[in-house]
Amino acid sequence: MAIVTVKNKYQVVIPQNLREQVGVNVGDILEVKIEKGKITFTPKTVVDRHIAESMADFKAGRSYGPFDNADDAIKFLHRQARKFKKSKTQPHR
Repeated sequence: MAIVTVKNKYQVVIPQNLREQVGVNVGDILEVKIEKGKITFTPKTVVDRHIAESMADFKAGRSYGPFDNADDAIKFLHRQARKFKKSKTQPHR
């Protein structure tokens, strides 16, 4: 167990052995919570909202690929565009 002192401006230094155990580095983001009268710090990763939405789509199976190369991806996109155009020109029933 490590004991630390609250410095001026309420700063606390996390001891090196604890930082290494958890993998906390300079610039990392920590979530701070009060749990049962204790302050807890949890390392967090910030993910761009669009990336998070893409990951959710991928997990839900709303994705295409993987493609072996860029040409295959482009061919797929052209086929999808033709299907989309075709569905727009046909009357809906």
